[in-house]
Amino acid sequence: MKTIALYGDSIGRGVTWDEERGRYVYLKEGFDKLLDKGDAMRILNHSRFGALATEGLKDFEENPAEECDAVAIQYGGNDCTPDWKAAEEDPVSVHPARISLKDFEAVLTRFVQAVRAKGKIAVLVTPPPLVSERFVPWVSRGLNAQNILKYLGDVHHVYRWQEQYALMVHKVGRLTQSRLFDLRAFFLEERDLGSLYCVDGMHPNQKGHDLIARAAREMLPQLVL
Repeated sequence: MKTIALYGDSIGRGVTWDEERGRYVYLKEGFDKLLDKGDAMRILNHSRFGALATEGLKDFEENPAEECDAVAIQYGGNDCTPDWKAAEEDPVSVHPARISLKDFEAVLTRFVQAVRAKGKIAVLVTPPPLVSERFVPWVSRGLNAQNILKYLGDVHHVYRWQEQYALMVHKVGRLTQSRLFDLRAFFLEERDLGSLYCVDGMHPNQKGHDLIARAAREMLPQLVL
């Protein structure tokens, strides 16, 4: 059995929105728990809600997972997010992402190097796509939705913006010759993408985590040989 340490954000942690409770919750059957039921791999989950790649790298440097065969690095969703409040107040100016694309590349590269320095296999994970039609209204809650849309230009801009970060994961994978788990591709193969997400258009629901587990079973064993 292979053991994989995962450093990621809330998607990696199995967070989703519970409409009955009106809050974010941890899925009881998140992908990591589904994988633990089998005999192919074990996940040591170091993911954190809201985490950025910079925070994940710091976590790894301060508390590196020792008892594992590989380290999966799963970021991008929070890194690409702008200050929505600032965008509402000034929709004609450019508001930078929390982690610029250039800095995201640098952090991922350093992360891979840090993993290899510990003698482990680094596996880069692409972020699942956004469902723009849900995500934009969600981040506009309590804000001027018209101004948010004015800032974006169109509702699908957030999809394209986030996609740059997914493409950067590919680029870092090529330049560092790292293993790549293209999770995003598995989501994009699905005809009904929305059925895999909760109401916020960002966090996968139970069906989405079933897909993640299936993708992991298919791809990770061959990536950590």
